[in-house]
Amino acid sequence: MSSNNNGSNNGEMTQKGRDALERFKMESASELGINLKNGYNGDLTSREAGSIGGQMVKKMIDSYKMQ
Repeated sequence: MSSNNNGSNNGEMTQKGRDALERFKMESASELGINLKNGYNGDLTSREAGSIGGQMVKKMIDSYKMQ
């Protein structure tokens, strides 16, 4: 495999991107009334976890449509 030095990170997420995604997840959970903790949230039901992801996707689609 060849490496290129053109500034591409080949899909790796930066820390800044991870932090933004974490804030987005916490915001979406808050809007749904789901209390997330920093770190592991294994006590969530599948429905709660899916609702958070669904809310995030819905907001991303709405944002895309507004552009």
